[in-house]
Amino acid sequence: MDDSHPRRLYRRCTSRPILDLHHRLRHLFSGKLCYAASPFTRMAQVMVAALRKMNVKLPPDSGDLYELEPEAYGGMSSFRRIDHTDRLRFLSRAAVRKGKSTSTWYLCPVTQVEETKQMLGMLPILAATFIPSAMLAQVNTLFVKQGTTLDRRMGPHFRIPPASLIGFVTLSMLVSIVLYDRYFVPFARRLTGNPRGISLLQRMGIGFVIHIAIMLIASFTERHRLAVARDRGVAESGATVPLTIFILLPQFILMGIADAFLEVAKIEFFYDQAPEGMKSLGTSYAMTNIGVGNFLSSFLLKTTESVTRRRSGGRGGWILNNLNKSHLDYYYAFLAVLCVINFVFFLIVSRSYVYKAEANFVEGQEAGERKPAPPFKEDGDMAETHQ
Repeated sequence: MDDSHPRRLYRRCTSRPILDLHHRLRHLFSGKLCYAASPFTRMAQVMVAALRKMNVKLPPDSGDLYELEPEAYGGMSSFRRIDHTDRLRFLSRAAVRKGKSTSTWYLCPVTQVEETKQMLGMLPILAATFIPSAMLAQVNTLFVKQGTTLDRRMGPHFRIPPASLIGFVTLSMLVSIVLYDRYFVPFARRLTGNPRGISLLQRMGIGFVIHIAIMLIASFTERHRLAVARDRGVAESGATVPLTIFILLPQFILMGIADAFLEVAKIEFFYDQAPEGMKSLGTSYAMTNIGVGNFLSSFLLKTTESVTRRRSGGRGGWILNNLNKSHLDYYYAFLAVLCVINFVFFLIVSRSYVYKAEANFVEGQEAGERKPAPPFKEDGDMAETHQ
């Protein structure tokens, strides 16, 4: 049969990529590569091993803990291995030698234990990013819904789609990133001596503050919109409020500026602070909070709508289908309070966060001898370890 037939040629050209994709997806969803265990498996091994030896005392000298030979971590010439730290000491029991068992679910090397500590140590920072992600979800929901109630005319024949204002988020974010890197970083570098200008956690903190400002501005803007709706007699009917849709522009632009600080720093932070063997998991931390933020936004909206409707005897509430009779200004103020509380939480966990420190092993060292490298902050600068 002629292999040049279009259908037969199509099957032959597409079958190999499909099989290759299937092979790669199978490895992806199994959580492992051909040369390394899944990060979740490695972390689970440490936690199980620590629990199985929960009554074992840690040796006074950390050098007595189990560790692999240097060659196991990447060659004979130069490589890095994570040194033991005192944080989350319970997990260090996973590296205590006891008995003859060498099962990876009973005895784990120090480096694997420290990798687990680093990933678990970032969880409080991750939790602090859920509220800002919920605020970001308002752009695609309530902000756009507000726009449908306003005057969207641009000239006699064109009405701007409310969702098109989302483009200003992207535009302001791109402009802010350029201005940040081009002007702010060199200026801050001269003041702080930090190559990044400010640390990643400080950059995230600025994003948190901007989110508070966004919710306050959204609340005041909505209060003004509702006042105009009442004055013009369109509150009950739900008709268009005689205000231009561009009164919403500040909250959209500020959301883009907040993304330039928070979202960029968040991705860099979780990737940089993840150990070398778990960089993909660190990146997934940065992406996870977006999904959690959307679920959290839906939960807050539904709960607020249900509670306020019940307290009003079923006759009203903060969030109704008719936004001219709703009280989104109260809801935005509530979100601003949540942002303030979350910002305080972020300050607490960021002050107690211990930046990862690695131990370098260089060619010429004696077998098994450790030469600790100076601890690194998240921006790569040598610094004192936070205690």
